[in-house]
Amino acid sequence: MTKKLFFLIVASLLFFSCSQQSKISKDFNCKTSSFKRLEEVKDIKKLFSIQIPKSWKTNLYYDDIQSSIYTADTTKQLTETLLLDITAINQNIKFDEAFKLKQEQENLSKKLIKTTSKETKILNKPSFYTISKGKKGKHNYQVCHFFIKTNEQKFILAKAEVYGDSLIKKRFCNALALIEKIKISN
Repeated sequence: MTKKLFFLIVASLLFFSCSQQSKISKDFNCKTSSFKRLEEVKDIKKLFSIQIPKSWKTNLYYDDIQSSIYTADTTKQLTETLLLDITAINQNIKFDEAFKLKQEQENLSKKLIKTTSKETKILNKPSFYTISKGKKGKHNYQVCHFFIKTNEQKFILAKAEVYGDSLIKKRFCNALALIEKIKISN
């Protein structure tokens, strides 16, 4: 009898721990998002990796202070896909008022209006995100910047871009589902 009870408790804990949404997924009001046929892609400097769909087109970039993975589902129209740029940057970051003001000024210089910003945790790390919208070319455009402080000297900037007006929330949730799969190297 105790073995059955033990098994039931363990099974329940596993079920609830696997089905729990992260705080940021709740903030975005995301349902579970699942991609099929994921592959792990490492940045050139091996600072981080991310699981992305095998069918997506991916480019890698690096220089002295950063290393990036840029990816998108190029089988879809621009107004139906999301563009995802994950960059590890060797630089300290503080989510203070000067930082937030700088983000606001950069948005305004690109004719974007901030709709949301919040400090949170992503990957169990101190984080800050901002969502802005405007126009790029003839399309409505929204961008979400996720700043994830990985340690005192580095942070990850994950930028999700969506064009058009359809399925904005779903595409941001898909981006977030991938961002939450980032593995930071030690």
